[in-house]
Amino acid sequence: MNAIEKITNSERYARCVQTSKRVQWDIEADVIRGRRFDTTHKFLPDGLYLADTFTTLSPDEKRFVSQIQGRTYANIFGLVERFINAKVLELSHEHWFGDQVALEALVRFSDEELKHQALFRRIDAMVGEVLPDGYRFEIDPNAVARAVLGKSTWAVLALTLDIELFTQLHYRQSIEPDSQLSELFKDVFLYHWKEESQHAILDELEWVRHDAGLTAQQRDRAVDEFIELVVAVDGVLQAQAKADAGYFVATCGRTVQQAEGHAIEDAFLKAYRWQYINSGAQHPHFGKVLSGLITENQGLRIQAALATLR
Repeated sequence: MNAIEKITNSERYARCVQTSKRVQWDIEADVIRGRRFDTTHKFLPDGLYLADTFTTLSPDEKRFVSQIQGRTYANIFGLVERFINAKVLELSHEHWFGDQVALEALVRFSDEELKHQALFRRIDAMVGEVLPDGYRFEIDPNAVARAVLGKSTWAVLALTLDIELFTQLHYRQSIEPDSQLSELFKDVFLYHWKEESQHAILDELEWVRHDAGLTAQQRDRAVDEFIELVVAVDGVLQAQAKADAGYFVATCGRTVQQAEGHAIEDAFLKAYRWQYINSGAQHPHFGKVLSGLITENQGLRIQAALATLR
């Protein structure tokens, strides 16, 4: 059985390399294509920015919220891909004198993550050209990456697989089908999705491979560190929800009373928790992989922690 699994995994690395070569794209030539963002369109679909939670806003104001959240959506992905890339490069060392196809797959993964970071910096600048001044995203990606990489590889890979699975889910189920979205914004995440599909496969392969070398005690500690990482992500989301709600209040063109301002901030946080925590936690494949590595009691600890982030 081990020999069969090893062959199967080797083939999966090879398929990721082949697909990576087939879907390769360029930021300017394939994604941007000389276009600008059009603020008459939403950037995020209703089900992602949680339009129904912004109960006091007009349709135009809700569209503005989708654009603010869309800018943050791009920036959050640029942020997390900083630590994902560092971890992938670290893991590639373990294949230096082994499976060269696996090494190539991870090197291509790293190259694509660097390109994605450049894409999201470009998108942030382009959105800044068409939205009002005053938006702030002041989270230091290097500081976040250092903090995340201070945790165990098991915990980081768990978080990484979670992120890259929900990225695909968001695109396929929400972004791609919505005809009211900015076509440019949709294309950004179409091309991102094309490469993230391979990344999720590699994350899973590396996570399971790494897990096989852990003791029960090491894995139990790693579960706690995964919970700590999710809580840290929530701290980032709370800070950005506050900043984005403040930006909306300052630039929406009308006076917003304090009570409504608090409700708007709560709605931003609820949307961000859905986008970056809960939609991934509910992903069926993530649940399947995770449950195959942990005990029932460890799963209950994770569920209890997630229940506090609603």
